[in-house]
Amino acid sequence: MRRREFIALIGSAAASWPLAARGQQAKIAQIGFLGAATAAGYAKLFEAFKAGLRDLGYLEGKNIVIHTRWAEDNYDRLAALANELVALKVDVLVTHGTPATGALRTATATIPIVMAVTGDADKTGLIQTLARPGNNVTGLTYFAADQTSKRLELMKEIVPSIKRVALLANPKNQVLPLELQAMEDAVRSLKMMYQPFEVRDPAELDKTLSTIAKRNFDMVEIAGDGMLGANAARIATIALENHLPTIGESFFADQGGLIGFGPDITAMFRRAAYYVDRLLKGDKAADLPVERPNKYELNINLKTAKALGISVPEIVLARADNVIE
Repeated sequence: MRRREFIALIGSAAASWPLAARGQQAKIAQIGFLGAATAAGYAKLFEAFKAGLRDLGYLEGKNIVIHTRWAEDNYDRLAALANELVALKVDVLVTHGTPATGALRTATATIPIVMAVTGDADKTGLIQTLARPGNNVTGLTYFAADQTSKRLELMKEIVPSIKRVALLANPKNQVLPLELQAMEDAVRSLKMMYQPFEVRDPAELDKTLSTIAKRNFDMVEIAGDGMLGANAARIATIALENHLPTIGESFFADQGGLIGFGPDITAMFRRAAYYVDRLLKGDKAADLPVERPNKYELNINLKTAKALGISVPEIVLARADNVIE
């Protein structure tokens, strides 16, 4: 048989082989994303996560599919949405915040779960230790309690006359007790007093912030929480209308709040893609150390400061990562 005829024969035979025999097709990875807040409120962060996946070669519709479920700021929906994603038999689950991570962990002990950002994951029992999570949860966490006290110190430095602090908090977030203890310790050392004000739904924001203003509180600290974070711009607007200085997550100043202090949450969401990649390549969540940010951002909104009649000391401005004018 001539060489050309032999090659033609082999090519014809290969075309009739079953697909599996010709070589396994690249698997399309199935990723489930559970959002505790709203798609609109977390659009930038979700896009950062997808950008991280693209950096690692994952393209939607080509080699990954992302199934999303959003609780629309209603944490009572998280359990049902978590079960929906688990029923899809996805390869990896991704989420943010203690309530959503807890809902997924209750829904499955086998599908790996990546925390894009969650406060004090080791202290709330989501993982065993940072170095060895020990179950199907891994990803990124930060010390929410430590952050709470540092914000008070920062605000006291900017406005030394502050005495009465209101903490805007979601009681449905299991990390809250840790933040309350941190507040207790911080106000004692700073010779201040504080009171938590519970917000379970965005519809309660107007009334709650108005009440805080009427009771003559000097400032408002926003506790770490997905629902509150998704409504940062609204909180900043209402607080300014009530002449209340505010401090919250690092992105809070961008949304109109006076001070933003905390880890770069956008970067954490992007970093979550690294964990998805490792898990899809066969690593076990129990063996992937949980990371925490080693840098905290200080962002100051001078436009808001001017509207409140606050002069931010130059020594604080010099330390700021971003100054919004």
